Amino acid sequence: MGNTCMAWSCSCGRTDNLSRVPLPTITATSYVLPLREGGSLPGIVEGDDLGTYVLKFHGAGQGPKALVAEVIVGELFRRLGLRVPELKLMELDPVIGKTEPDEEVQDLLVRSGGLNLAVDFLPGSFGYDGSTGKPSAAEAARILWLDAYVANVDRSWRNTNMLVWHKQLWLIDHGAALYFHHSSAPAERFAATPYDSQGHVFRDAVPDVAAVDAKLAAAITPELLTEVAGLVPDAWLAEPAADRATYVGHLLARAADRSAWLPGGAA
Repeated sequence: MGNTCMAWSCSCGRTDNLSRVPLPTITATSYVLPLREGGSLPGIVEGDDLGTYVLKFHGAGQGPKALVAEVIVGELFRRLGLRVPELKLMELDPVIGKTEPDEEVQDLLVRSGGLNLAVDFLPGSFGYDGSTGKPSAAEAARILWLDAYVANVDRSWRNTNMLVWHKQLWLIDHGAALYFHHSSAPAERFAATPYDSQGHVFRDAVPDVAAVDAKLAAAITPELLTEVAGLVPDAWLAEPAADRATYVGHLLARAADRSAWLPGGAA
């Protein structure tokens, strides 16, 4: 089910603008099993479209803000040429949780009734360890640039948050990015926040960042950011219009002045 048509390099032959279509909404039909690797306890769930998904819950520890980051960052990365599993919105009836024998999981399912985030399950995929699916120097540089841009602190060898599927690299789990929204301080204070690339999986790509910087920065327009912020459902935002404007303003400011956070100071 993964969508491989990307703005940076699309070989699927489609010319329509997929980004104008809102995220599809489906309904959970059954809860299969929990994934205990992460602290938020996502689960494998089946949907009424007969698909299988990793479901991320608005009732988990960091709340809906982690889902907001998943949507904005995941869909931005997709449009800028990286592979991200397809995202959908999923309605969850909390009744599903009442038959779950694990009390922790049951509580999470009951708390998360309503709209959650479904990430396409990639069967047979495995975590990236550098031995298979290694990206080109240009792709590694794009990943590093974009992680620095959205302040993604969760792409280390301890937890790469990348999968290899059909010998290609897919990026997952962006809920830790855009961490400015967890602070009560004005978003403007975070626009020039430095990024420490020392622990990044692709820290060796720092010298190649300069080659992709101008093209990526030029691709980040107000229209693009408004588009991806618009994919976030109102239910996950305290003040939908104002919150979307804050995300767009923050990301525009970081793209406009990259000297503080760009790995290698290439701007």
